[in-house]
Amino acid sequence: MAKKTVATLQTSSKRLTKAIKMVKSPESGAYTFVESVMPPELVNEWLSKK
Repeated sequence: MAKKTVATLQTSSKRLTKAIKMVKSPESGAYTFVESVMPPELVNEWLSKK
């Protein structure tokens, strides 16, 4: 499974990171991309979830 942090976004006083991970569908075997914007401290936790 591919994992990549794409960009660090800074808005006013909040620092946010946009993370994208590739998830394989168990039914069709196709890959989809899941995106999320979160604080940088939560990125590793989010990427480690299945």
